[in-house]
Amino acid sequence: MIRKIVIAIVYMSTIGMYAQDGTVSPYSFFGIGDLKNASTVENQMMGGIGMYADSIHLNLRNPAAYGKLGLEVMDKEGLVTYTAGVSNKQYRLKSFTEEEKSSITSLDYLALGFSLGKGLGMGFGIMPYSSVGYNLVNEQTNASGSLTNVYTGQGGLNRVFYSVGYEVLKDVSIGATVNFNYGTLENQRLQQIDGVQFGTFDRRSSRVNGFDFNYALNYSPIIKDRYRLHSSIRVNTQGNLVSTNDRQIGSFSVATGGNIEEIDVNLDAQNLKNTELKIPTTTTLGLGYGEDYKWFVGAEYSFQAMSSFENVFLGADSVRYNDASSIALGAFITPDHDSFTSYLKRVTYRAGLRLDQTGMLVDDVDINNFGITFGLGLPLGRSFSNLNLGFEIGRRGTTRANLIEESYFKFNVGLSLNDRWFQKRKIN
Repeated sequence: MIRKIVIAIVYMSTIGMYAQDGTVSPYSFFGIGDLKNASTVENQMMGGIGMYADSIHLNLRNPAAYGKLGLEVMDKEGLVTYTAGVSNKQYRLKSFTEEEKSSITSLDYLALGFSLGKGLGMGFGIMPYSSVGYNLVNEQTNASGSLTNVYTGQGGLNRVFYSVGYEVLKDVSIGATVNFNYGTLENQRLQQIDGVQFGTFDRRSSRVNGFDFNYALNYSPIIKDRYRLHSSIRVNTQGNLVSTNDRQIGSFSVATGGNIEEIDVNLDAQNLKNTELKIPTTTTLGLGYGEDYKWFVGAEYSFQAMSSFENVFLGADSVRYNDASSIALGAFITPDHDSFTSYLKRVTYRAGLRLDQTGMLVDDVDINNFGITFGLGLPLGRSFSNLNLGFEIGRRGTTRANLIEESYFKFNVGLSLNDRWFQKRKIN
């Protein structure tokens, strides 16, 4: 088991540098990129809600859920849970006059969780936090000719996290997660005039790192003998990120694409060499109801004071921010998790929906997101491990004000594998 854990840690470190390439959205131009869904396939397929906790799945959104890990499954032997997820997202990008299609496949998360004893659990892992990936062309015609601007961007931020949860009282769990975020944001603008042999470029790069913390409290009492109330409050504290910036401007040959001149801009003189990015605190309230191992339905509401966010180095005149909020609904049903005669009765069926008011306004138009989710949890043999399949259909943005509407279809695959991480030797 120790060898497996070491291999997993090395693997997580190796793939960390590749965890960023996860979007082709033009809206990743703004802020710190396209923020990723920081939850497992199981949670994503219930609209992304994070209040539900059980003994065999990791809940990456809710550190208090680690207090349930291993309970009622391995007694006092201990449990280790490996979880990993990948997704493929198909985009249809539509403006008022044009339409394009694209797709991206990415790693969503890789994590390990441990049961350390009755009511105590911990976990760690890596996931993408944000992704930048866009290619936009803007053409304008005036008296001097045709002016073309090409905007491109790449990179993003990764997140390494460590979580611990503990059941302090019966049905009351608390937890905390420390997140370290790091990565590079790269943006470039090329400008050229029709008939002119030279164009100009403006390249900007930000190396970003910093911490944030996630705290959670779960209360899940039994009521009416067999039904359980699920409630949670989670606070993801303000992310204080430090950005070290570079900027180059110059000219290039339109015919060859080669640089003619390149100048490093003195950002120290503008107080822009080192800047701060403060991601506002997010508070989430959740309430649900269900019967253990059989069914569950719940809802969550999140709010974030995004109106205080700004990126002074990579900011754009066309964007501003209002406070953000999100409403999510989710449910699952397992007909009979102990069935010996029917595999389909042991399958978990999940569904949900979410509406995100992102707080982003581009040219004074709100950029919101709506998604419908559904999926299956497929048991692997008679073990506690399972394969999770998920699907999401959604839409973000609008074609109003010459903006772009994204329609997307997302397919997720997640593995949740369970095993003992410690077992006493028996001596006869």
